Amino acid sequence: MKRLVVTADDFGAAAEVNEAVEIAHTRGILTATSLMVAAPAAHEAVALAKRIPSLRVGLHVVLVEGKPVLPPTQVPDLVDSSGHFRTDMAASGARMFFLPHVRRQLMREIEAQFEAFHATGLPLDHVNAHKHFHLHPTIASAILRTGKKFGMRALRVPREPRKVLAQIEPQSADPVSAITTPWSALLALRLKMSGVISPDQVFGLRWSGAMTKTRVRALIDRLPDGLTEIYLHPATSPYPGSAPGYRYAEELTALTDSDVVATRSDPQIRWGGFGDFA
Repeated sequence: MKRLVVTADDFGAAAEVNEAVEIAHTRGILTATSLMVAAPAAHEAVALAKRIPSLRVGLHVVLVEGKPVLPPTQVPDLVDSSGHFRTDMAASGARMFFLPHVRRQLMREIEAQFEAFHATGLPLDHVNAHKHFHLHPTIASAILRTGKKFGMRALRVPREPRKVLAQIEPQSADPVSAITTPWSALLALRLKMSGVISPDQVFGLRWSGAMTKTRVRALIDRLPDGLTEIYLHPATSPYPGSAPGYRYAEELTALTDSDVVATRSDPQIRWGGFGDFA
């Protein structure tokens, strides 16, 4: 059986993202989205999600390129002078791993983000992290420990089958995949031991910000067996803080294109959120 979750990340980042999520779910193939609880348009995102209960919503843990839920004075080693999370992920990750006082701040901030999501009243469909920072073993441990308190059932493991990508667009090896693969394998093992589900394969890494309708349709046509997640970053237009070069509007088009939407009628594919398959 082929089971598919189509997710939009960065829900709440801006009005342009929220609008795209609503359009992609009500007119397209989007089944789930991941909420940034401290983002500028998070309150509007929550209100939108409550109007559309069929939209599955998860927590997008943010520890880079954003602001913490806690006051910066409570997490001084996680933020810079402006109160935003540090952008040097390698150095930040090293401090989290080696320094106990930084780990304590990390744990408190992750707990605060779970608590903020819980306060929305929305069911927690899944969890993932901005920039896949949850591949860091210290962050993964904190999410697993806290997630149990809040009923976390599913966590993204970014394992992208290169064989499927090569069938669509023959290409050279992806250096990012070479770095993430061993950490993804370790995280998948930890989740299996913890009883937390994860997708068997995830698409959206290699073509992040460029998930065009041609690519999305080709992925669905070649969908492997098992539980698959395809994630995108749709928005009606670029917005303050958006990633340079990301083709936001094209990703929204990919989710609502008539040829792509036609795949919803495929009897071999079951669509939903992670909670529908837990």
